[in-house]
Amino acid sequence: MADGLVIAAPASGSGKTLVTLALLRALARKGIAVASAKIGPDYIDPKFHEAATGRPCFNLDAWAMSPSLIASLAAETGSDAEFTLIEGVMGLFDGPESGRGSTADLAEDLALPVILIIDCSHQAQSIAALVAGFRTYLAPSDVAVLGAIPRNTALTLPSRHLGLVQASEHGDLLGFLDRAVGCVASHVDIDGLLRLAKPLPKASAQPALPPLGQRMAIARDEAFAFLYPHLLSGWRRRGADLSFFSPLANEAPAPDADAIYLPGGYPELHAERLSHADGFRAGLRGAADKGRLIYGECGGYMVLGRSLIDAEGKEHPMSGLLPVTTSFAR
Repeated sequence: MADGLVIAAPASGSGKTLVTLALLRALARKGIAVASAKIGPDYIDPKFHEAATGRPCFNLDAWAMSPSLIASLAAETGSDAEFTLIEGVMGLFDGPESGRGSTADLAEDLALPVILIIDCSHQAQSIAALVAGFRTYLAPSDVAVLGAIPRNTALTLPSRHLGLVQASEHGDLLGFLDRAVGCVASHVDIDGLLRLAKPLPKASAQPALPPLGQRMAIARDEAFAFLYPHLLSGWRRRGADLSFFSPLANEAPAPDADAIYLPGGYPELHAERLSHADGFRAGLRGAADKGRLIYGECGGYMVLGRSLIDAEGKEHPMSGLLPVTTSFAR
């Protein structure tokens, strides 16, 4: 009788078919007589298995078949093989509420170990918690289910290269929020959620970072929007006088400012307008000529250079305070 393993995943689309096929092919190339099976009634995946092994691939359906039939078919699959690889279906525990018919259910029937294929994109250490949860899922727990929110394509926020499109650019943000509230409030036990809350720990106030100057001029608009509110409040607590200006509106920093702060944002999306903001650029150069401190970070640094190349490859003149050209296109 062949040894066997079950290949499973937390969800469909995690790569278990690709891994299964690659393993089948790799084992065959090593000279191992390898057979395969597919959990569920799928007609399509078994044909890929057959191409990888040169052998028929049986379906093992724990929902439609008795445990004895599954055991018989599994034994037949591995009768003239050294190793049998069984590909799961959907997520490891997915199936009816009873659990009957899931990949985990069949693995238990056959007493086979499970190899979990995890798509690690968009995660880091949280993957360990996911794995731990899969190991302990069948143990008793007191985790409360607070709701189930249906998928709604109307409740999606547009994205671009640095994340979500900024809130200020959303055409109907309040309407979107109202629709989101209607969906969540009708499907989630919000009162139950509130009952789970605990008091935040008490902590002493920490000293704020020192301001860049006594009178700070800060760029703030859709091109320079990456500002941390706690920095601004901390600088004010330390006595700094903050003023704001909009480079997109061709505003120059306050002439009496002893420090200018250009935060990050999306100057690459507004390079054309910034290249024609002569008042803004002249104000920066004038402040530099007077020896004022000018601090630009990320997008703010980009406008301090000679030019900025946008996503289409077009080059736009910037302030020219630094001998650099920055590019979004590369």
